[in-house]
Amino acid sequence: MIRKATLQDIKAIYGLLQYYGTKGDLLPRPYSELYDHLRDFSVYEDAVSHEIVGCCALQFCWSDLAEIRSLAVSPDHLREKIGSQLAEYALEEAHQYQIAQVFTLTYRPDFFSTLGFEQIDRSALPLKIWSGCLFCVKFPDCDEIAMMKRLTYS
Repeated sequence: MIRKATLQDIKAIYGLLQYYGTKGDLLPRPYSELYDHLRDFSVYEDAVSHEIVGCCALQFCWSDLAEIRSLAVSPDHLREKIGSQLAEYALEEAHQYQIAQVFTLTYRPDFFSTLGFEQIDRSALPLKIWSGCLFCVKFPDCDEIAMMKRLTYS
């Protein structure tokens, strides 16, 4: 089941992000940042164990731009489409807010390609989104791949 994160989920989110952060697969986030951005997060709760086995954040950057970030799934639950479900949930949330474009910075471009994202040059992203990069351990030598999905409305 996917739902918006609560304060009680912070420890599980932190654990997921730390696991993949130490492997270099995504950027870990300190507790303070997770509390600051709690409303951005959704979690996947296992229906049987009630354990948080996945997380994903949708961060609004501008009136028409949002970022999918901190997408992580417990290694015990890989290949169960949880990551895809969390990303689709974030895209639906962006759709509800009529966001025109959603981007991500990722080491897994093939995964995001299956969701309709296309690789773009990082310089195509507005300067505003790079403010968080100043504190990144990889700054200024970022090797993440920028991808964008344009959402359409009828």
